[in-house]
Amino acid sequence: MDFDHLTNVLRDLALDAGEKIMAVYLASDFDVRSKADDSPVTEADEAADAIISAGLREAFPDVPLVTEEQADTHSQSVSTFLIVDPLDGTKEFINRRGDFTVNIAYVVDGVPVRGVVYAPARERLFFTDATGQSVEEDGPFEKGRVGAVTPLAVSTPDNDALNVVASKSHRDQSTDEYINKYRLADMKSAGSSLKFCLVATGEADLYPRLGRTMEWDTAAGHAVLSGAGGQVVRFDDHTPLAYGKPGFENPFFIALSPHVELQKP
Repeated sequence: MDFDHLTNVLRDLALDAGEKIMAVYLASDFDVRSKADDSPVTEADEAADAIISAGLREAFPDVPLVTEEQADTHSQSVSTFLIVDPLDGTKEFINRRGDFTVNIAYVVDGVPVRGVVYAPARERLFFTDATGQSVEEDGPFEKGRVGAVTPLAVSTPDNDALNVVASKSHRDQSTDEYINKYRLADMKSAGSSLKFCLVATGEADLYPRLGRTMEWDTAAGHAVLSGAGGQVVRFDDHTPLAYGKPGFENPFFIALSPHVELQKP
């Protein structure tokens, strides 16, 4: 894989998709439907998926593609592939809360090695560069030209005063009970894969997820966090979260700075 080319393609497609998503988001109204699993989908999800899928298939025709909005891609058995969530945080989008992202990642042998997370309403763009280092780019963003970037690095936290981030739309009692095992300085909520990016920037030290997620929800954020020195581990045994699982469904997991002293489930 030519990682310079990959980085440029993923970044530009995320910007293209984000532009379309914002056109729908800023409209006076848009349609919301329910998918087979009762999760919501909008015209923005589908339009962004069409843009990204076409671009990836043109640029990397020999690399398998898995995308949330195309059910026929979910039955593949693959360990090296591209994976897409064209609009992560659809509930945030529908409620016009802004915490939604475009997620595109490249997984090699079950490990997300490159990714881009773009939050168009927040005007934040995170990606792994050609070397695998994660960066946040300063806006305004221009397709075909990378602007000034800041390399990302996870925090070296005080385990007596941790900063924790959790889901805005999927918080529950089990998550709160686990978080209460730690000594906290601050607790914040965020939507979509932005939570991984907050750990990658050092704005948070720990993000536990005790709920159902799919690999397209997490792969890009996982790649960004890994490129900043962070980790994503299974909740049950603290082994690395792997990709290419049957059905692309994740177990519960924890995203963290490796300096956090993990508590047992």
